[in-house]
Amino acid sequence: MSIETPPPLQPNMAERAIDAATDVSRTITDVSAALQSAVDRLAEAIATARQPGKPLSTVSAITREAPLASLFVAFLFGVAIARRR
Repeated sequence: MSIETPPPLQPNMAERAIDAATDVSRTITDVSAALQSAVDRLAEAIATARQPGKPLSTVSAITREAPLASLFVAFLFGVAIARRR
């Protein structure tokens, strides 16, 4: 007497859709965590650069003291970069 085992059932369309949605959800969670980490590092770098004596602090102080001169310098810098291309 031989007993035949039935072949394994193939997942139906609903099960495959649930599996795909779960995979997408995991991917979105991973991307979200990586993006949050990058934002945290960027925020930390900006906070460090804004400390007194650091470059961003110096640029901010110059811009506050002479806004038109700073705008002119930024314009010239933009023109110099645009001409290279």
